[in-house]
Amino acid sequence: MIMECGKASAGGTGRRGPGSIDRRSFLFGSAGGAAALGLAGCATSDGMSFAEASKVYGPISDDKFPIPAADISKVDPKYYRRAVAYDGKEASGTIIVDPANYYVYRVEDDGSATRYGANVGRDGFRWSGDAYVGRKSEWATWTPPAEMIKRQPEAAKYARGMPGGLDNPLGARTLHLYQNGRYTLYTIYATSDPESIGTGVTSGCVGLLSQDMIHLYGRTPVKTKVVVLPA
Repeated sequence: MIMECGKASAGGTGRRGPGSIDRRSFLFGSAGGAAALGLAGCATSDGMSFAEASKVYGPISDDKFPIPAADISKVDPKYYRRAVAYDGKEASGTIIVDPANYYVYRVEDDGSATRYGANVGRDGFRWSGDAYVGRKSEWATWTPPAEMIKRQPEAAKYARGMPGGLDNPLGARTLHLYQNGRYTLYTIYATSDPESIGTGVTSGCVGLLSQDMIHLYGRTPVKTKVVVLPA
């Protein structure tokens, strides 16, 4: 399944299509990859066992929609949440997206980073550069882009927006990415599709398992810096 970024809102803001970042003079980052940012490939501790991961990715009670457990048997264990060494210069709290390796990192203040497995943009829809979290939303409304409605007319019923819920593509939590005060129309969002982790399936958005997204969301204030590395 291809995740179409579409429009995302808690009140109603749009998402432009892939490539628009360049046309709007998006400020590209100068980092040459994960190594350049000090992200080590080795974990600071052993990875989770299947039993441990089953607890971490278990069901979550939520005020609006209870979130079911993720079927982690469909996720490569290398994408389970874990701590890795970090000796780069980004400040604590910075989010780093590494689309080439399907990871999202949150820089911690103890020489480490929390690493999450992710899905990313498919070929031709990936982008890179610096942004920041301009807005956060829970159970955001999703609106399919016009291009998607042309390809899939059945999506037209959501032209005015699909309410938040378990079937909504944006899931339980969304970080809306901005640059220079303008919404880039890209997000980091929650996915309930474990088979998407470690793949390129979106129109430029970045998805984490719902349990990981809730973990990241709760530790990410508005204005947090986001660095998206070249694929």
